Amino acid sequence: MDKALIIGASGGIGRAVSAALQARGVMVTGLSRSGDGLDLTDEGSIAAALGRLEGPYELILVATGALEIAGAEPEKALRQVSAQAMLDQFALNCVGPSLVLKHSVRLLPREGRAVFAALSARVGSIGDNNFGGWYSYRSAKAALNQMIHTGAIELGRSHRGAICVALHPGTVETAFTRKYLGRHPAVPASEAAENLLRVIDGLRPEASGGFFDWQGKPVPW
Repeated sequence: MDKALIIGASGGIGRAVSAALQARGVMVTGLSRSGDGLDLTDEGSIAAALGRLEGPYELILVATGALEIAGAEPEKALRQVSAQAMLDQFALNCVGPSLVLKHSVRLLPREGRAVFAALSARVGSIGDNNFGGWYSYRSAKAALNQMIHTGAIELGRSHRGAICVALHPGTVETAFTRKYLGRHPAVPASEAAENLLRVIDGLRPEASGGFFDWQGKPVPW
Protein backbone atom coordinates (compact mmCIF):
# COMPACT_ATOMS: atom_id res chain seq x y z
CA MET A 1 0.00 0.00 0.00
CA ASP A 2 1.43 3.36 -1.04
CA LYS A 3 -1.34 5.87 -0.33
CA ALA A 4 -4.28 5.99 2.09
CA LEU A 5 -7.05 8.49 2.69
CA ILE A 6 -8.53 8.71 6.19
CA ILE A 7 -11.80 10.59 6.66
CA GLY A 8 -12.12 11.60 10.29
CA ALA A 9 -8.37 11.68 10.84
CA SER A 10 -8.61 13.87 13.94
CA GLY A 11 -10.78 11.40 15.87
CA GLY A 12 -9.45 8.72 18.17
CA ILE A 13 -9.56 5.81 15.72
CA GLY A 14 -8.80 7.88 12.62
CA ARG A 15 -5.72 9.42 14.23
CA ALA A 16 -4.48 6.03 15.42
CA VAL A 17 -4.97 4.40 12.01
CA SER A 18 -3.15 7.29 10.35
CA ALA A 19 -0.21 6.92 12.73
CA ALA A 20 -0.06 3.15 12.22
CA LEU A 21 -0.04 3.54 8.44
CA GLN A 22 2.60 6.24 8.53
CA ALA A 23 4.76 3.94 10.65
CA ARG A 24 4.56 1.49 7.75
CA GLY A 25 5.76 4.14 5.33
CA VAL A 26 2.33 4.75 3.78
CA MET A 27 1.60 8.27 2.51
CA VAL A 28 -1.52 9.29 4.45
CA THR A 29 -3.94 12.04 3.54
CA GLY A 30 -6.19 12.91 6.46
CA LEU A 31 -9.38 14.95 6.35
CA SER A 32 -11.53 16.03 9.29
CA ARG A 33 -13.98 18.66 10.40
CA SER A 34 -11.62 20.20 12.93
CA GLY A 35 -8.58 20.18 10.67
CA ASP A 36 -10.02 20.85 7.24
CA GLY A 37 -13.59 22.02 7.74
CA LEU A 38 -14.97 18.82 6.23
CA ASP A 39 -18.69 18.66 7.02
CA LEU A 40 -20.16 15.21 6.40
CA THR A 41 -23.68 16.64 6.62
CA ASP A 42 -22.98 18.91 3.61
CA GLU A 43 -22.46 17.27 0.22
CA GLY A 44 -20.85 20.43 -1.15
CA SER A 45 -18.19 20.24 1.55
CA ILE A 46 -17.53 16.57 0.80
CA ALA A 47 -17.37 17.14 -2.96
CA ALA A 48 -15.00 20.09 -2.58
CA ALA A 49 -12.65 18.31 -0.15
CA LEU A 50 -12.41 15.13 -2.22
CA GLY A 51 -12.35 17.05 -5.48
CA ARG A 52 -9.03 18.61 -4.49
CA LEU A 53 -7.35 15.23 -4.12
CA GLU A 54 -5.51 13.13 -6.67
CA GLY A 55 -5.50 9.37 -6.37
CA PRO A 56 -5.18 6.58 -6.59
CA TYR A 57 -5.54 5.57 -2.94
CA GLU A 58 -5.25 1.89 -2.13
CA LEU A 59 -7.20 2.49 1.09
CA ILE A 60 -10.00 4.92 1.84
CA LEU A 61 -11.29 4.63 5.40
CA VAL A 62 -14.25 6.58 6.78
CA ALA A 63 -13.58 6.70 10.52
CA THR A 64 -16.31 9.16 11.50
CA GLY A 65 -19.42 8.85 13.63
CA ALA A 66 -21.21 10.01 16.75
CA LEU A 67 -23.37 8.45 19.45
CA GLU A 68 -24.64 11.82 20.67
CA ILE A 69 -25.56 14.69 18.38
CA ALA A 70 -26.83 18.05 19.69
CA GLY A 71 -27.13 16.58 23.17
CA ALA A 72 -29.47 13.75 22.15
CA GLU A 73 -28.33 10.56 23.88
CA PRO A 74 -29.06 7.04 22.57
CA GLU A 75 -32.67 6.20 23.36
CA LYS A 76 -33.53 3.60 25.98
CA ALA A 77 -37.25 3.52 25.12
CA LEU A 78 -39.56 4.27 22.20
CA ARG A 79 -40.99 7.30 24.02
CA GLN A 80 -37.59 8.96 23.71
CA VAL A 81 -37.41 8.71 19.90
CA SER A 82 -37.59 12.05 18.13
CA ALA A 83 -37.65 12.88 14.46
CA GLN A 84 -34.83 15.40 14.70
CA ALA A 85 -32.48 13.12 16.64
CA MET A 86 -33.10 10.32 14.15
CA LEU A 87 -32.52 12.61 11.17
CA ASP A 88 -29.30 13.88 12.74
CA GLN A 89 -28.05 10.32 13.24
CA PHE A 90 -28.83 9.37 9.65
CA ALA A 91 -27.18 12.53 8.30
CA LEU A 92 -23.88 11.93 10.08
CA ASN A 93 -23.68 8.15 10.41
CA CYS A 94 -25.20 7.04 7.10
CA VAL A 95 -25.65 9.83 4.56
CA GLY A 96 -22.21 11.35 5.15
CA PRO A 97 -20.18 8.15 4.64
CA SER A 98 -22.43 7.26 1.69
CA LEU A 99 -21.60 10.57 0.02
CA VAL A 100 -17.91 10.01 0.70
CA LEU A 101 -18.24 6.73 -1.19
CA LYS A 102 -20.03 8.51 -4.03
CA HIS A 103 -17.35 11.17 -4.42
CA SER A 104 -14.30 8.97 -3.78
CA VAL A 105 -14.88 6.30 -6.44
CA ARG A 106 -12.66 8.28 -8.84
CA LEU A 107 -9.85 8.17 -6.26
CA LEU A 108 -9.68 4.37 -6.24
CA PRO A 109 -7.42 2.58 -8.73
CA ARG A 110 -9.22 1.04 -11.69
CA GLU A 111 -6.89 -1.93 -11.62
CA GLY A 112 -5.40 -3.81 -8.69
CA ARG A 113 -6.42 -4.22 -5.07
CA ALA A 114 -7.98 -1.35 -3.17
CA VAL A 115 -10.20 -1.11 -0.09
CA PHE A 116 -12.99 1.31 0.76
CA ALA A 117 -14.04 0.77 4.37
CA ALA A 118 -16.46 2.61 6.63
CA LEU A 119 -16.66 2.16 10.39
CA SER A 120 -20.02 0.73 11.31
CA ALA A 121 -21.05 -0.84 14.63
CA ARG A 122 -22.27 -4.21 15.82
CA VAL A 123 -25.35 -2.50 17.23
CA GLY A 124 -26.28 -1.78 13.60
CA SER A 125 -26.79 -5.50 13.10
CA ILE A 126 -30.46 -6.49 12.92
CA GLY A 127 -29.73 -10.19 13.39
CA ASP A 128 -27.52 -9.60 16.44
CA ASN A 129 -29.89 -7.22 18.23
CA ASN A 130 -31.01 -8.87 21.46
CA PHE A 131 -31.15 -5.87 23.79
CA GLY A 132 -33.16 -3.18 21.97
CA GLY A 133 -32.78 0.54 22.56
CA TRP A 134 -30.47 2.98 20.78
CA TYR A 135 -33.08 3.26 18.03
CA SER A 136 -31.67 6.10 15.97
CA TYR A 137 -28.01 5.08 16.11
CA ARG A 138 -28.82 1.43 15.38
CA SER A 139 -31.03 2.37 12.44
CA ALA A 140 -28.47 4.75 10.95
CA LYS A 141 -25.72 2.13 11.12
CA ALA A 142 -28.00 -0.53 9.64
CA ALA A 143 -28.73 1.85 6.76
CA LEU A 144 -25.00 2.47 6.31
CA ASN A 145 -24.43 -1.28 6.10
CA GLN A 146 -26.99 -1.49 3.29
CA MET A 147 -25.31 1.38 1.43
CA ILE A 148 -21.91 -0.32 1.70
CA HIS A 149 -23.30 -3.66 0.55
CA THR A 150 -25.13 -2.10 -2.39
CA GLY A 151 -22.26 0.20 -3.32
CA ALA A 152 -19.90 -2.77 -3.39
CA ILE A 153 -21.98 -4.38 -6.12
CA GLU A 154 -21.70 -1.36 -8.39
CA LEU A 155 -18.06 -0.75 -7.52
CA GLY A 156 -17.24 -4.31 -8.49
CA ARG A 157 -18.35 -3.63 -12.05
CA SER A 158 -16.00 -0.70 -12.61
CA HIS A 159 -13.16 -1.50 -10.18
CA ARG A 160 -12.74 -5.26 -10.22
CA GLY A 161 -9.98 -5.26 -7.63
CA ALA A 162 -11.83 -3.03 -5.18
CA ILE A 163 -13.16 -4.33 -1.86
CA CYS A 164 -15.91 -2.32 -0.15
CA VAL A 165 -16.75 -3.23 3.45
CA ALA A 166 -18.29 -2.10 6.73
CA LEU A 167 -16.11 -2.67 9.80
CA HIS A 168 -16.94 -2.92 13.49
CA PRO A 169 -13.88 -1.73 15.44
CA GLY A 170 -14.95 -3.15 18.78
CA THR A 171 -15.30 -0.99 21.88
CA VAL A 172 -12.52 1.56 21.81
CA GLU A 173 -11.35 4.01 24.47
CA THR A 174 -12.15 7.34 22.82
CA ALA A 175 -14.14 10.46 23.61
CA PHE A 176 -16.84 8.90 21.41
CA THR A 177 -17.45 6.04 23.86
CA ARG A 178 -16.32 7.42 27.24
CA LYS A 179 -19.82 7.79 28.70
CA TYR A 180 -20.97 4.38 27.49
CA LEU A 181 -18.18 1.98 28.34
CA GLY A 182 -19.72 0.72 31.57
CA ARG A 183 -18.68 -2.88 32.09
CA HIS A 184 -17.75 -3.44 28.48
CA PRO A 185 -14.07 -4.21 27.91
CA ALA A 186 -12.41 -1.61 25.71
CA VAL A 187 -9.06 -1.30 23.98
CA PRO A 188 -6.87 1.75 23.32
CA ALA A 189 -7.27 3.40 19.94
CA SER A 190 -3.77 2.30 18.93
CA GLU A 191 -4.68 -1.35 19.47
CA ALA A 192 -7.98 -0.92 17.64
CA ALA A 193 -6.11 0.60 14.71
CA GLU A 194 -3.78 -2.38 14.44
CA ASN A 195 -6.77 -4.73 14.64
CA LEU A 196 -8.56 -2.90 11.85
CA LEU A 197 -5.51 -2.81 9.61
CA ARG A 198 -4.97 -6.53 10.18
CA VAL A 199 -8.53 -7.16 8.99
CA ILE A 200 -8.12 -4.82 6.01
CA ASP A 201 -4.86 -6.50 5.03
CA GLY A 202 -6.53 -9.90 5.07
CA LEU A 203 -9.62 -9.02 3.03
CA ARG A 204 -10.02 -11.00 -0.18
CA PRO A 205 -12.09 -9.88 -3.19
CA GLU A 206 -15.01 -12.13 -2.24
CA ALA A 207 -15.31 -10.19 1.04
CA SER A 208 -16.51 -7.08 -0.80
CA GLY A 209 -19.94 -6.01 0.39
CA GLY A 210 -19.45 -7.65 3.77
CA PHE A 211 -19.67 -6.52 7.39
CA PHE A 212 -16.77 -7.65 9.61
CA ASP A 213 -15.67 -7.15 13.19
CA TRP A 214 -12.21 -6.30 14.49
CA GLN A 215 -11.25 -9.97 14.38
CA GLY A 216 -12.24 -10.33 10.75
CA LYS A 217 -15.34 -12.35 11.61
CA PRO A 218 -18.55 -11.66 9.66
CA VAL A 219 -21.23 -9.77 11.59
CA PRO A 220 -24.88 -10.74 10.88
CA TRP A 221 -26.84 -8.19 8.91
